[in-house]
Amino acid sequence: MWPPSESTADAGRLPLRSEQDIVAGRQHVRKLAQQMRFSLVDQTKIVTAASELARNAVVYGGGGELRWQVRRDGAREGLQLEFEDRGPGIPDLELAMTDGWTSGQGLGMGLSGSKRLVHDFEIRTGRGEGTCVTVCRWK
Repeated sequence: MWPPSESTADAGRLPLRSEQDIVAGRQHVRKLAQQMRFSLVDQTKIVTAASELARNAVVYGGGGELRWQVRRDGAREGLQLEFEDRGPGIPDLELAMTDGWTSGQGLGMGLSGSKRLVHDFEIRTGRGEGTCVTVCRWK
């Protein structure tokens, strides 16, 4: 369970299989953002995105993994998060990225809302191949 199964000072991973894992992931992302001295606003944005994407991996992807890495680009520092599942994939990514569209019971803001909360957003998905969402928030 928790703490992370693999972790270094700058990288690590957590399983995403249950509601408890979603909470643990959100708490760990908050801790990382605090350690990196993100502003309160930036902490809130990255934690909110992490919560939404972790929930998607559990609910729609049948579980998966959260991986994190501290990125450095010259003088700037960022927190990169990767959410990967082995679920059915997203059949229509363009539709899934539309505000208000949902394949379940949610508000339809998970993917599109998360994209607005981070600086970098990438998604790889395919039918039967699962989904991998990578985000980064820079300080």
